[in-house]
Amino acid sequence: MTREDGTPRLTPGVYLLTREASPQFGSPILVRVIRELTDRHPPYGWTWIDCYQLDRHGDATEKRQLFVMPQGMRPVNVAPVPYAARRRPPRSRSAWAHG
Repeated sequence: MTREDGTPRLTPGVYLLTREASPQFGSPILVRVIRELTDRHPPYGWTWIDCYQLDRHGDATEKRQLFVMPQGMRPVNVAPVPYAARRRPPRSRSAWAHG
């Protein structure tokens, strides 16, 4: 699906944003797009999105509105990480003896 100007419409999902999506992403970020903000009239090839920035576990850390190029957004699959699996495993005694 595309807008009248030919810019692709975005569907909700998880995306990796790099410099290809906008120069502001010198350090890539992961976002969960809630919706494209279609009531705004950005220049050709750009759009506004409502999204949540995600941490390394896929949890939302901040709600944001971003100005991006849809063609530069890379969809990704992020499997949820159960809370129990997020803890670091305990270090063995041998690691303490040698370290």
